[in-house]
Amino acid sequence: MTWPLQSQAREHEVDIYELSLDENLETPEIKNDKQADKIQDFQYEMAVAFKRSNYEVEIMRDDEVIVITIPASQLFEPNDTALSKLGETQLKPFLKMLKNPGFYKMLLVMHSDNTGSSEYTLNLTRQRVNAIFDWFDENASVDYVVPYALGDTDPVVDNNSVENRKRNRRLEIYLVPEKTMLQQAKKGNINISNLPKN
Repeated sequence: MTWPLQSQAREHEVDIYELSLDENLETPEIKNDKQADKIQDFQYEMAVAFKRSNYEVEIMRDDEVIVITIPASQLFEPNDTALSKLGETQLKPFLKMLKNPGFYKMLLVMHSDNTGSSEYTLNLTRQRVNAIFDWFDENASVDYVVPYALGDTDPVVDNNSVENRKRNRRLEIYLVPEKTMLQQAKKGNINISNLPKN
């Protein structure tokens, strides 16, 4: 008798690996105002901590989602797809975000400039984001880590100078609240012991 209910429940579960980047950024939706306030406060503290550690940080989706941008030059040698030692150092603080699977959904979005064909830039960003994902997989749980390779499709500036092309070669890490954080917010206290240290 319980089997159909379990089957129906599974049908409503969302597979985050099947969602587009935009769909993953929109979910889970936080409808409770008090819950949202707690999450916004927590995310603000997290953003400030990353900013103090010299990361480029933004907050989006009504201050619920943190976006951290790391230049590709701090992760990889030019045209290389092997994560550098500096890259490992840059990514190390994010391991704390993965200690509690389900606390965050982490979206890894790799971008390139438009040097080379679209096929080349897409392949380069795919190999790079896979190298980052694999590094996280070797060092933490990746149950809620989703990689995206966007090639040269989403520049932040025109690719009309060396400096602009450098800005377009980047990794964006989106820290999206997930079910564990939502549950903690509902209880009124989000655990902030995982703040990154300088």
